[in-house]
Amino acid sequence: MPSAQLLSITEDLTIYHALEHKQTLLDALAKTDELELNLSQVGAMDSIGLQLLILLKKEAQRAGKSVRFVAHSQAVSSVIDLCNLAAEFGDPLIIPARQAA
Repeated sequence: MPSAQLLSITEDLTIYHALEHKQTLLDALAKTDELELNLSQVGAMDSIGLQLLILLKKEAQRAGKSVRFVAHSQAVSSVIDLCNLAAEFGDPLIIPARQAA
């Protein structure tokens, strides 16, 4: 089993893609001990997308594995911030200078 894997989400994390993303994410986690999820291309995220990220973190924890979310898009950062869950995920949220201004 590979020790680390990078996976990029290239579609919206919304109810319209939830089942597809759920299976993809859980399959990726099953194949590795350490999963890094690149979220830079996520254009929209709703509460279902947030629930998928929470599910992935919880499943990794249950299995003694690691999941890191990196390169959060503005859409992802906004939802995480709105729900005040940044500390729960434990992943650094880097805000590009163009968004901070």
